[in-house]
Amino acid sequence: MLYWLIDIAGTIPPLNVFRYITFRTGAAVVTGALFVFMFGPWIIDALRARQGKGQPIRSDGPQSHIIAKKGTPTMGGLMILSGLAVSTLLWANLSNPYVWIVLAVTLSFGLIGFYDDYLKVKKQTHDGFSGRSRLAIEAAIAALACVAFIWLGREPFSTSLVIPFFKEVAVDLGWFFVAFGAFIIVGAGNAVNLTDGLDGLAIVPVMIAAASFGMIAYLAGNAVFADYLQIHYVAGTGELAVLCGAMLGAGLGFLWFNAPPASIFMGDTGSLALGGMLGAIAVAVKHEIVLAVIGGLFVLEAVSVIVQVASFKLTGKRIFKMAPIHHHFEQLGWTEPQIVIRFWIISVMLALVGLSTLKLR
Repeated sequence: MLYWLIDIAGTIPPLNVFRYITFRTGAAVVTGALFVFMFGPWIIDALRARQGKGQPIRSDGPQSHIIAKKGTPTMGGLMILSGLAVSTLLWANLSNPYVWIVLAVTLSFGLIGFYDDYLKVKKQTHDGFSGRSRLAIEAAIAALACVAFIWLGREPFSTSLVIPFFKEVAVDLGWFFVAFGAFIIVGAGNAVNLTDGLDGLAIVPVMIAAASFGMIAYLAGNAVFADYLQIHYVAGTGELAVLCGAMLGAGLGFLWFNAPPASIFMGDTGSLALGGMLGAIAVAVKHEIVLAVIGGLFVLEAVSVIVQVASFKLTGKRIFKMAPIHHHFEQLGWTEPQIVIRFWIISVMLALVGLSTLKLR
């Protein structure tokens, strides 16, 4: 919204600063954080009053959670999404279609997660929204977003899968790219959802990924930088850096309240939305494979669940003591802060590896 101030920059020269994506991204970080800091306590109080017993705790999970986390309200994603949306609407160029597509995916996934959280709190059970129905709706939303990305791009590049570490290697998937892109977006949303199991565990890796993809979006959307780094230029995607800044800022504000012991949980409302947003941005800027590297922690959490379920169904035996894998380490005797901080470190290292693909070609 404030981007339109450049229309009067001719008479007020200092307003030219609003032309720069870097300035507006930094402002989006600050705005998102301040919004959550200011309104977070009110949102927490309102959710606690309405939820009563709070988020139901898994009876088959770590026993320490039943005591320590009982009564903590969920749906904290509302704090993040509100801060993210307000910050984006203030600082992004709202004439950019990529902004609206990614924001629509984010809020739609957040709405699905909200309904799932609502059912769980109402029934005081982990049986929320039907898994198949939820995945089907997510896939439909993601597919529509991918069709829009193809329409905005240039053929055949818009339907191609770019291979990292190679300058000119891009595999044209044709319209199969819609299914591939939807898989990336849905997979990212649910992988972050699985990671959200300990205080602060999911939000910091999400912020690390957001910062990384903010940089990637800015570079991929700038013809000069893209040519210098020999990465594929995707016109218009630089504006997605502002959304990443808004996510980073809102995440920082949320972490203030989610730090151990958490005053509120993110819930599916936040984890599905943030994961879906990361997936959508990765597809938009043609860095889908890099997302699997930068978001490697999310991939590890999702794979641990898949392996655990497959092993038990096929052999009757479990590979891990408990899945997702962060619970496995709890069962091994690691404390919650040890797991969380060590997983943060892993996320930082993976982000550095992912960002190295921008130059190592």
